[in-house]
Amino acid sequence: MTTAQDKLPVRIGILTISDRAYRGEYEDKGGPGIIAALNDLLATPWRAVSVTIPDEQALIEKALVDLADQQACSLILTTGGTGPALRDVTPEATEAVCQKMMPGFGELMRTASLREVPTAILSRQSAGIRGQSLIINLPGKPSAIRTCLDAVFAAVPYCIDLIGGDRLETNPDFCIAFRPKA
Repeated sequence: MTTAQDKLPVRIGILTISDRAYRGEYEDKGGPGIIAALNDLLATPWRAVSVTIPDEQALIEKALVDLADQQACSLILTTGGTGPALRDVTPEATEAVCQKMMPGFGELMRTASLREVPTAILSRQSAGIRGQSLIINLPGKPSAIRTCLDAVFAAVPYCIDLIGGDRLETNPDFCIAFRPKA
């Protein structure tokens, strides 16, 4: 039986972390890059809950907690703040708010990115779970975002199933989600 709740679009948090984008000095390309990728990858109706904040660990933590706990986003994708620069603190903020870290996501994203650029080794993408939310840190460049999402997205719907989040179905033209046969 389908309920009214089943017909609502799934909320997906998109958190852009950039001092310059926050101040309006730079056009955010990471958030739109995530949206473009999700429009291809997902068959499930969804809507973005988008936020742009500066590179401040306390603000990143607060935004992640809000997207997970108050906005009920089963999937939260961040863009920016994953490099080695002093103000790049997105992975630290993610780890601070998550109950479990999921190191395989970062490992696979770096492996896929290394096939394209040698500087991918400088990337510190990570992922973790807060309650019923999967948080994945992505780079800021749209092509790198797509490389990373293409590498890991087949596992995302099942991970969200396991933590009790919203069910996501993928568009088989772009990604076939893995779910064990019952």
